[in-house]
Amino acid sequence: MSSYAHPEVLVETDWVAAHANDPKVRVAEVDYDPAANYQLGHIPGSVLIDWKHDINDPVARDILSAEAMTKLYHRTGVNSDTTLVLYGDFNNWFAAFAFWVLKYYGFHDIRLMNGGRKKWIAEDRPMTKEAPQVGAGAATAHPANEKLRAYYHTILPELPAVKAGKLALVDVRGPKEFTGEVTAPPEYPNEHAQRGGHIPGAANIPWAQAVKEDGTFKSVAELEQLYHSRGVVPTKSVITYCRIGERSSHSWFVLTYLLGYPDVRNYDGSWTEWGNLVRSPIEKP
Repeated sequence: MSSYAHPEVLVETDWVAAHANDPKVRVAEVDYDPAANYQLGHIPGSVLIDWKHDINDPVARDILSAEAMTKLYHRTGVNSDTTLVLYGDFNNWFAAFAFWVLKYYGFHDIRLMNGGRKKWIAEDRPMTKEAPQVGAGAATAHPANEKLRAYYHTILPELPAVKAGKLALVDVRGPKEFTGEVTAPPEYPNEHAQRGGHIPGAANIPWAQAVKEDGTFKSVAELEQLYHSRGVVPTKSVITYCRIGERSSHSWFVLTYLLGYPDVRNYDGSWTEWGNLVRSPIEKP
């Protein structure tokens, strides 16, 4: 079986357990609902990164600023030579979002724990409710890498490239969101758009199809079949999107680091932006 394109960014639970006392390793849990997860039990020594408050700007519809990222490094005890391991609930959904943001700001050695919180618990590994006391980190956010990010104003003129077979748009939402039957699932009532549907030419490949029942990632062969069958191949530029950019970060991670696609961008404005803008082109069945 062929290995992932960048296997170094994916660590197993036993690797995390073996590095529990390694001062060069910082483990961070990123959950949808920290109160229902981290506060009730987490990997000993792991710090909390709250995706709503730590990864997003508190006022603007944007991810956090470089200055705020530097402060987050300081609070979580992350230095420039730290190996930062992320894990979380929902099959690493929000951990992958944090991974993308950290890479956007140039953090070098960052990894995901394969299987996330679900696998750690399934293996009956130790948990604690005690938050660790960590020293202040000294890492600094680098200038943003815009090659990892797409925007409405950059996608719009690129739409002809979709028809020309040079660009693949990957809509990672559920089928009912893709068709426009719903504008947001009932569990996310604050993420509605005025119009339902999808960006013209997009392929619908729900993000969770990339993982197995235990939350670990599928094999290279399975992932290649999943994407190639929908015309998403490495010779094309690829843009992933969802509703607010977090699920699409998971698919961005799969395409970039597991399959090694050379040009993948995440559109974090996603459907809450596209579906709300006046005269934005929309496709529906």
